Order: sequence, then structure tokens, then C-alpha cells
Amino acid sequence: MSLPVVALVGRPNVGKSHLFNRVIGEATAIVSEEAGTTRDRHFGEAEWAGHRFWLVDTGGLVEDSDLPMDAAIRRQVMQAIDEADLLLFVADAKVGVHPSDARIVDLLRNAGKPWLMVANKVDNPDSTDFYEFYRLGVTDVYPVSASNGKGSGDLLDAVVAAIPEVEAEESPAVRIAVIGRPNVGKSSFVNRLLGEDRLVVNDESGTTRDAIDAPMRYHDQDLVFVDTAGLRRQSRIDDGIEFYSALRTRRAIDSADVCILVIDATEGLQNQDLKIATMAWDAGRGLILVINKWDLYEDKTDKSSARFRKDAIEKAPYLEYVPFLFTSALTGQRVTKVLDLVLSVQEQRERRISTSQVNDALEEIVGRLQPPQAAGREVKLNYATQVEVEPPTFAFFGNHPELIPEHYIRFVHNQLRDKFGFQGSPVRVIMRSKRES
Repeated sequence: MSLPVVALVGRPNVGKSHLFNRVIGEATAIVSEEAGTTRDRHFGEAEWAGHRFWLVDTGGLVEDSDLPMDAAIRRQVMQAIDEADLLLFVADAKVGVHPSDARIVDLLRNAGKPWLMVANKVDNPDSTDFYEFYRLGVTDVYPVSASNGKGSGDLLDAVVAAIPEVEAEESPAVRIAVIGRPNVGKSSFVNRLLGEDRLVVNDESGTTRDAIDAPMRYHDQDLVFVDTAGLRRQSRIDDGIEFYSALRTRRAIDSADVCILVIDATEGLQNQDLKIATMAWDAGRGLILVINKWDLYEDKTDKSSARFRKDAIEKAPYLEYVPFLFTSALTGQRVTKVLDLVLSVQEQRERRISTSQVNDALEEIVGRLQPPQAAGREVKLNYATQVEVEPPTFAFFGNHPELIPEHYIRFVHNQLRDKFGFQGSPVRVIMRSKRES
């Protein structure tokens, strides 16, 4: 399920970035006493009481200003309001109700989105008057101190309660996010695959800004292809529309079963391609690499595809477990082969290995290489089982799991793959104490 989006809005210098950092748990947004420090938007994944959501920090909203920066920030805030599932209106309790606050309240009410009133900088509720914000006609005011964390728990309780519920599909289709850098041919690839021009295609990079669903049926299986906006490096995301395109792409990955990373063969595998691939892999999604524009690849021989794959694996060893498909959306070469790959990768993500088979594999693994022994302690792995699917996750139980080094866990991981496959799917290995079983 795609995570909901909660956006912070308000005047400059009311502490939105402080609150963002407090909720996210790390200082990712720049904080300064200078008004207008936040010009670009920041977003991060937050979790509270078992609920996860994206939190978005926005620039300070300045009304009635003709300065280009203020106008740009206003456009970005309006984009935030349009994109968000829930809005947090942050005001400065030490300043009190500002004339602009009433206009922001009108803006939020006209937007028709759920929102909460947050009075920040209430370091001591007994000595800070936050009740005057009720003059704005709100039902509740949530006093917080982003600097010391007071009141943040009550606010987050209200946030998770106010986020609109999203109903899950009764029989979900396999969702496939088509991801990659701008202008690598993602929309052309999906159009060729579907056999019709459902998506706008243009030579100008960045044509696709929304994540667009395109359903189809293949071998009695419903598939939904999601064509996403291209992901640039974060430092290049300097436009409000493109920022939210990046956020929607990350949400598309979050809600996908399988990700198809489209790469431009004429440009080769770029660092940003690897970052996007790792984003999907770390999220536990199935992954397929589609090398598009293969018809334009220069000096091609019968060994070019093998060399391309070998070079990619040298840059990111986990790509050894990912299928590569060399295609041309322009000519249609091998495009439809991705459908069988999608079904195969999803089957591997859903695959469950019996406990007896896992323990047989453990016996073989330990027979090949015992866990490294710690000084004065005997380290043993006693038994194992698969605890999750999508992605397949295996728990190994022993007497001192904390003493098992990372290189041995990688060895176990590779042995599991050699025995069971899981092509195109991440595999997770966790070490647990026997007492945790």
C-alpha cells in the first residue's frame, strides 16, 4: 500500500523544519533562525504507533509578496496542499495569531483536505498562551515544542488518527513500477508493451510527472503498470513539480510488487541508475533491468549484452541476482518478454520453502563452513525457518547470533540462493537467539 503524505505548512520561521526533524528522528532539514531557510522541500519516511507515512517540509508561506522567491515558495506550498493526504498548519505560539494565519486557514479550508492546527514553540504549556489560536475557528490546537519534543506524542497520535484510511483491494493485481532516470524511454516502453499510446511521449525530458496506472491481463493474471516520472539526483530537484514527481515515484516503488528499471543503453549504467535500483531492492521489491534503445548501442557484438551485464555486476554485486532484458521500445525488440519475467520474479518473491528444506540447507551450509568461533565461546546455528515472503526472509536460530559476522551472513545468503534461486527478488537473512523462537 502506498504511504500517505503529511505536509507541514505555515509562515516562515515558525519551526516547521525543527518539527520535521523531530518527527523524522534525524536532522535532514536545514534549520536556521533566518526566515525562509527552507526553499526546496524535504521529505522523509516517518513512523508512529505502527503507522508509516511520508512527511513533507515546505518553505514559509508569505502572502502579498511579489518577490520571485516568495512567489516560487507559494507555488510549492500550493503543490504540497494538492498532493497531501493530511496537512499540519504550524504556527508560532510565542508570536501568537499573525494576520497571515487567518488567510492560511481560509486557504486550507478551501482546499477541502483534512488538517490539524499545531502551535509550536510551547516549551512550557503553563507559561505560553496557545489558546488564542482557537480564535481561528479550529476545534483543536496541538501545542508542541519541536526543540525539546514536548507534545509531539499527542500530535502524532492525532496525525495517525486523522490520516484517511485506504481500503485494500480484495484481489490485488501484480503492480509493476516502471522506474528510471528522465528520458530513458519509460513511457515508450509501456506504450509498446500495451500496444497503444496510453502515455504521452515527448523528446523533452520530464514529460511524465504523475505516476500513471495502466492495467492489462496476461496469462490469467491482472497486471498494473505504473509509469513514473524520472528520478534525478536530489540536488537537481529544484522545481516544485519535479520534487513531487520524485515523491510519487518513491510512493510507486513503495506500493509495487516488481520494479522495472529502464536504462538508456546509449548512456550506459549511470550512478543514478544504481541508486534507483538500490532504492527498489532495499524496499524488498522484485527488480528487472530493461536496457532500452539496444538497437542504438554502438559497436554491438554477440558478447555486448554479456559485457554490459558483467560491468553492471561489478558496480553492484546484488545485480547478479537480477534479470537483464535488452530491448528497443522503438522497434519492439524483446519488449513483450518482460511479461514472463514479471510473473517469474513475482513468483520468486511469493515463494515459500518448507522448514524441513530450510533445515536441510542449513545442515549443508554448516557442513561447508562453520560459523566463525569467538574467543572462549562456541557459536552454533541450530535450526532455521522461512518467516516471511515478499521478499523471502529466513531466520536462523543459534546460541550467540550477535557474534556471527556480516561476511558469514552473506555466505549463508549466497548458499540459500544457490539452492533455491529467488531470481529477481531480494532475500533477507536474520540471525536470532534460540530464546526468541
